[in-house]
Amino acid sequence: MSTTIAPLIEAPQLEGWDHIVSGKVRELYVPAGVEPSAAEEVLVVATDRISAYDHSLQPGIPDKGRLLTGISLFWFEQLADIVPHHVISGTDVPESVAGRAVRCRGLEMVALECIARGHLTGSGLADYRAGGSVGGHVLPSGLVEASRLEPAIFTPSTKAEAGEHDENITVAQARELLGEELTDQLERLTLAVFERARRIADEQGIILADTKLEFGHSRVDGTLMLGDEVLTPDSSRFWSVDSYTTGRTPPSLDKQFVRDWLTSPASGWSKGSALAPPELPAEVVAQTRSRYVEAYERLTGQSF
Repeated sequence: MSTTIAPLIEAPQLEGWDHIVSGKVRELYVPAGVEPSAAEEVLVVATDRISAYDHSLQPGIPDKGRLLTGISLFWFEQLADIVPHHVISGTDVPESVAGRAVRCRGLEMVALECIARGHLTGSGLADYRAGGSVGGHVLPSGLVEASRLEPAIFTPSTKAEAGEHDENITVAQARELLGEELTDQLERLTLAVFERARRIADEQGIILADTKLEFGHSRVDGTLMLGDEVLTPDSSRFWSVDSYTTGRTPPSLDKQFVRDWLTSPASGWSKGSALAPPELPAEVVAQTRSRYVEAYERLTGQSF
């Protein structure tokens, strides 16, 4: 891939495609003239925007969209024998968004965030400290920050509306929402994906601590497919093996670096503030990009 370019922040106009949705990071298009709810194909374009704590932050991270796209395409290929995925092509896309766009099958997304945890950290650690369990899984006493969970556990969360917060729920609650058969299928696939990815990452000296997956049903034949992004630094926690120790949060190769800065005294901001977060300093932007590049290169084995 080429060297750093100016961040792509806004949704570009693309010939032959109608723009329909702006997400926190991605722009979604359907073929021109096609009703969005019936589209059997969509174009997903990853921008360089970055978000944290339900806020879109400024400025963007140069090359982030291309890095996320490249990492996702790598993983979709690695996981194709476990679960079908929504990718049609990562190359046959409009030239102006090449490298950051993917043509995908249209899916009816499942209303659940499918989280796999292989280490105890983040909201999972908070739930454990509050009640000794995570996602309905009762865990042994005495676990600390970054403790390894063996086997990994499935801990779903709700998908919140814009401006709201996702809520961790138990597997039993997920069964009430989606039914036992679908929930069990999601749990099985989520953990199978996680274990495959954990092994591949470990071979590169990277610990996959946890990840969030999304699934949907094909609008063509109803097949359950892996969608959205997969195993990127936006949706996962990656730690280097050589800096890992229990009892503290290891340095990350993911978005946690930005979250940590936002909640540090240096930012002058707190999660509960009614004010918008401050602009990211140039040093934070550069270090965030560096971490994403390192994750890309170590996981995929390709230079950026």
